[in-house]
Amino acid sequence: MKRTFLSVALCMMAALSMSAQEVDKAVVTENAEAAAKAGDDLKKLEQAEKAWKFDGTVGLNAAATGLVNWAAGGKNNVNGIAYAKLHLLYHKNGIAWDTNFDTDFGITWIDQKEDAFQKSSDNIKLATKFGWEFKKNWYLTVLGGFQSQYAPGFNYQEGHNPLISKWLAPSYTDISVGIDYKYSYKGADFSLYISPVAGRITTAYIGNSWNERYTKQAWLAADPTRTEADWTPAVYDNLMATHADVRSELQRTIGTTYFASDGAEHYRNYRAEFGFSLKGSIAYAYKDFKLSTTLALFTPYQGKGFKVKDAWMAADLTRTEADWAALPAEDRYFEYSNKNRFIGMFDVDWDVALSYQFLKCLQVTLQTSLKYYPGTLIANKEGVMSERVQFKGVIGIGVGYSF
Repeated sequence: MKRTFLSVALCMMAALSMSAQEVDKAVVTENAEAAAKAGDDLKKLEQAEKAWKFDGTVGLNAAATGLVNWAAGGKNNVNGIAYAKLHLLYHKNGIAWDTNFDTDFGITWIDQKEDAFQKSSDNIKLATKFGWEFKKNWYLTVLGGFQSQYAPGFNYQEGHNPLISKWLAPSYTDISVGIDYKYSYKGADFSLYISPVAGRITTAYIGNSWNERYTKQAWLAADPTRTEADWTPAVYDNLMATHADVRSELQRTIGTTYFASDGAEHYRNYRAEFGFSLKGSIAYAYKDFKLSTTLALFTPYQGKGFKVKDAWMAADLTRTEADWAALPAEDRYFEYSNKNRFIGMFDVDWDVALSYQFLKCLQVTLQTSLKYYPGTLIANKEGVMSERVQFKGVIGIGVGYSF
């Protein structure tokens, strides 16, 4: 009896042991499958993270000057500039989507009664390009870009501040299709984009309320004897009819106007052009040091057009050389009808940004911007209008963060 009981017990223990081993094997198998799945998910996540790259620099630079009994002269002032330079890149399976957003805005306070607060910097630049890699490092690319500013810009003068720019006056919108060559080497990313199919839209848009407001200010400031009561709808209508309003002045200086065959100048809110575009960029990072530079060129596909002076003289045979010389300088500046907007005349945008971060949150920055736009007139200190090279340089130290 005891032997029989012992045999049955041993058989039951053996069965339970085999069952436990099978359960353990199932659990191990299940855990291994779960671990493998988790590993695959992690691998996919890592690949997705590698496909996307987001970096940039943001910061705030500030400076203050205080003077007490300072013989050399000057005024107390405080200057602050907020800036951001952001870059988002997606690159996977031969698809590259590259977006850059550069912006800054600065205000200066000067210890004076009139115009104590003045804008010192204002810039918006957005560029994005989507490309398909048809050969190693070579991409068929569609590019879009936009440039403008946030707030109105003024020519600060005693007693009157003429409006010289605002949101969408000017603005530059680019759309093009071309070939983009990308190459990376030891921390440096290089890109060269060439497009024979490029479009550019330049705007000089001023709304009616803005136009009337600042035209009125300019009209009153031109003659101290004028009063608010002298400003009437008829006065405003006459200024617009003779293109002496602020909107016409901005359209003339930004270059959206054009000359017709009769030699008369025609005004419009925008200028649309089709032409050739080239854009090169370099971005380099080494530890806490970053360098980026971009050069963009655009030229329209069109000829020189007719000579404005000849058309103006022919439109009225009583006109003389003296009559031509009596016209405002900006009306006589351009020799051809399309205001130097012809093939071979390039719009130039060249930006450089340097930054060095130390002590985790402090940053030294140097930013420069050089522009040259044929057809855009800029006044010098004497008020003489001409096409000119524009340059802005900002050196700052302040709180910043690079990532």
